[in-house]
Amino acid sequence: MKKERLIIFHGHYFQDFYLEVNDIVKEKIGYVFRIIKTVDKVSEKFLKYIEGTDGLFEIRVEVSSNIYRIFCCFDKGNLVVLFNAFHKKTQKTPKQEIELAEKLKKEYFNLKDKQNEKERSNKKH
Repeated sequence: MKKERLIIFHGHYFQDFYLEVNDIVKEKIGYVFRIIKTVDKVSEKFLKYIEGTDGLFEIRVEVSSNIYRIFCCFDKGNLVVLFNAFHKKTQKTPKQEIELAEKLKKEYFNLKDKQNEKERSNKKH
């Protein structure tokens, strides 16, 4: 049996966004998260690689004519790390949103590396 993916948050950005949206959007986000957690090969309709980035993806949520994007990456295959999210108002994803997601991804992996180093040095003692 395939292992379910785990979704975690890095920073407060996604939670801040989530608190601002209405219940219908929250429900749809939950639906898309369930697909990402359980479906082996997720359709690009819900999860798409962002061209020109180093492993950055966008979770795609549509509610009537509103489009929402949640940036994320994969860590160890079954771990999905969420970063910033926004309400998409134009055809093109704002460059500053992608730059923020890339910065948060780098921050996440730097913190993880430091934590791993700390754990390794604690085991030596």
